[in-house]
Amino acid sequence: MQDFKMWIGGQWVDAHSGKTFATTNPSTGEEIGLVPWADAADVDKAVKAARAAFPVWSKKTQAERSKILVKIAEAIRANAAELAKMEGLEHGTPYKDAFGVAMGAADKFEYSAGIAPTLMGEHIPVKDGTLSYLQREPAGVIAFIIPWNLPTIMTAVKLAPAIAVGNTCVLKPPSINSMIGLKFAEIFSKVDMPAGVINIITGPGGSVGSAMALHPDVDMIGFTGSSETGKRILADAGKTCKKCVMELGGNNPVIIMDDADLDASLKVLGWRQFNNSGQHCSGPGRYYVHEKVYDAFINKFIAYAKTVVVGNPADEKVTMGPVVSREHQNKVEAYIKKGIEEGARLVFGADKPEALKKGFFVMPAILADVTHNMTVAREEIFGPVAVILKYSDKDDIVALANDSPYGLCAHIWTRNIERGMQLVNDLHVGSVFINCQMLTNEQPWGTSVKESGIGKEGSRHGMAEFTDLKLVCINYNV
Repeated sequence: MQDFKMWIGGQWVDAHSGKTFATTNPSTGEEIGLVPWADAADVDKAVKAARAAFPVWSKKTQAERSKILVKIAEAIRANAAELAKMEGLEHGTPYKDAFGVAMGAADKFEYSAGIAPTLMGEHIPVKDGTLSYLQREPAGVIAFIIPWNLPTIMTAVKLAPAIAVGNTCVLKPPSINSMIGLKFAEIFSKVDMPAGVINIITGPGGSVGSAMALHPDVDMIGFTGSSETGKRILADAGKTCKKCVMELGGNNPVIIMDDADLDASLKVLGWRQFNNSGQHCSGPGRYYVHEKVYDAFINKFIAYAKTVVVGNPADEKVTMGPVVSREHQNKVEAYIKKGIEEGARLVFGADKPEALKKGFFVMPAILADVTHNMTVAREEIFGPVAVILKYSDKDDIVALANDSPYGLCAHIWTRNIERGMQLVNDLHVGSVFINCQMLTNEQPWGTSVKESGIGKEGSRHGMAEFTDLKLVCINYNV
């Protein structure tokens, strides 16, 4: 078992209390590392370090900050293999996928280094003798709370744009993926960056996350996670009117029209359903399949599910590892059981091999004959479970798709692009994907629709979230 320390103010430190907790290998259920159990005293120390670093970091030129971000990207690439192995060990991601994610994290820093210089102010023409303009300034000290479903890429998604524009940060990795967060700290420690620009502390979200949200010297909160947790953080942050950017829950509708290319759709949707064991906020939540292609779609989905190889992510043949924890395993399997109890038909769901019973594995599952009001159609399962509903031309498919507390994204599959485009304006979501799903560095992600979040991440739009916009007016005709 490996022991870890936190990274605060450019130094490796234990928790103030001296307490630790263990992280677990989800493939075996075995404890693999001991990490510090931080509390409010550690949060205060980290925030003070970030506040002390802010004048130094924010006053650097954009070119100076961008050069450091490029060095971070290079360091991540140099450590990508080790990061990938750690994500496989602590999160259960197959190595090939994990390596790609690590390289993607490096790309986030490199992209932010390049795009930050374009995030400048703008001139506002007013009356003669007066100059009026807007300038962007860093928000200040930002506290980040990272989700457990995508710990490597989300660390980069949060940190890269924030520090690129001059903010300093305190970051709490997910408790069950703390080793990954502290590996990033090791990478950052080897880059010539002022002490305190990035601080990484570990501990329970309920106490550490709340202490971060309540701290009077934190200017902004960045959070990805469940809508329920997001609401609690918003309540804490509201006590000092902190700015918040939040990507929360989703139960994303997929509309399979009667003319859809089913094979093409499942190459995308099947992969999204089972990749990362279905632990994607952007993944398919509920499939509305037209009655004309309903049976064919289910049969093709079953055929796809049979190709998924479940097992230890260290095995090169494995394409899907475990879910992240025993608690989440029990939750996902309870949803499958609930679906069957409410009348859904389990058309695919293999028995779990004896070799996988020690780990936190959930076998791929497909529930058919689901109705709109069943629990599995209403709630976010967040696992490798496809939920399939039948619709006809008599149904108001837009009303069904919009009938959810969430509004993250929607998927449409049709050969008739005109038909698909007719739905775009009526779907109350932040993103619509027609015959595809993609998310590049240049595209913003997130939403301010219903309970799915506040603000955007990624792209120039997401970077702007980490700035304050200041108006300056000058009368020079005096």
